[in-house]
Amino acid sequence: MRPTVLCFSGLDPSGGAGLQADIEAIGQSGAHAAIACTALTIQNSQQVFGFEASSRELLLAQANAVVGDLPIRCVKSGMLGTTENISALAEFLRAHPDYQYVLDPVLVANSGGSLGNQETLVKAFIELIPLASILTPNTVELRALTGFDDLETATQKLFEMGAKAVLVKGGHENTPDYIRNALYIQGEMVAESHCPRLQGEYHGSGCSLASFIAGRLALGDELVQAVQHAETWLFGVLKNAETPVPDGQKIPKRF
Repeated sequence: MRPTVLCFSGLDPSGGAGLQADIEAIGQSGAHAAIACTALTIQNSQQVFGFEASSRELLLAQANAVVGDLPIRCVKSGMLGTTENISALAEFLRAHPDYQYVLDPVLVANSGGSLGNQETLVKAFIELIPLASILTPNTVELRALTGFDDLETATQKLFEMGAKAVLVKGGHENTPDYIRNALYIQGEMVAESHCPRLQGEYHGSGCSLASFIAGRLALGDELVQAVQHAETWLFGVLKNAETPVPDGQKIPKRF
């Protein structure tokens, strides 16, 4: 069977982000996706209205059910929703230290809707940072996690907190013509990429990128190669994104 990525992520009824984005992106990477659902959200492609988180016990039961059944090589997390779920994931990862782990530190949706109490989630994420093979924060999340506005200072703060590798995504920065991402390993920038900035906002782009990276890691790519494959793939699916609402957020066309 194909190597498997186990995703801890929430259900987005619109299919643009969350676990459906994970499944589609990991499938496109060549790996297989398994899901431990962290929450049922109430949202469409434009707005989050609320969510109900899974209990810690239910989340761990889902994850443990597939451990002996599927060839898991990597774990990826997106929306976790509660500090209890963050703690449960940390417990799971410590029990399985051989799994690689992609941490996408989701705090809010692209539409601005809440996916948990940001202040308490930021504090809880400290437990997960040293367990991750790579973090994939956008610059809003990076600043929230570290408390620093300067991106270089904020990135280095993550390494002081135990990070091994960080992909800083620049889509939220004021660069009207391009987006710059930078990959750091052990505090040193080892790669950067620039792509033309596409018009509009995209629902689920961060989920898709992190999940594709996880899929490629599960298949045996080295980290730099996995990130480069994912960035190239993501630009293509964003160029072909679909628009459910005029002037609204677009949904990446992952197939």
